[in-house]
Amino acid sequence: MISLHVYWMGRDVTHTEELTDEIQRNAQATVDRVNELLARAGRPDINTVNSGWRPQGVNDATRNSATNSRHLTAQAADLPDADRLLADWVVDNRVVLEELDLYMEHPGWTPSWLHVQTVAPRSGRRIFIPNGQPPADPEFIVA
Repeated sequence: MISLHVYWMGRDVTHTEELTDEIQRNAQATVDRVNELLARAGRPDINTVNSGWRPQGVNDATRNSATNSRHLTAQAADLPDADRLLADWVVDNRVVLEELDLYMEHPGWTPSWLHVQTVAPRSGRRIFIPNGQPPADPEFIVA
């Protein structure tokens, strides 16, 4: 289970001037949905995030981050997934994304983490390609 404390990664303290009421509400909704996803996937072992809320300066300093990243508004989380078991489960059970109203970056672009967000990408696809760059893991197939 992921707590809000874990999701904030200390940035709620170091960047209080950017932490709005809307971001706080978004963070709670994101954490709630992520925890439900982890529960359904049977993954109580995942209790941290690689990235939660990113204030502007943090996002700007994050390699390969999108300028309009949903992390900026606390509507995304990157979950550790080095063994790709979570990504495999979500791809095989993508109906859960629909039930939880979550969207996931294609795992080929996230080789050691799983990015989920609570807002639809432009494509509207539940599993989406985040950019025009080639995948980091071209072996990961989503049928």
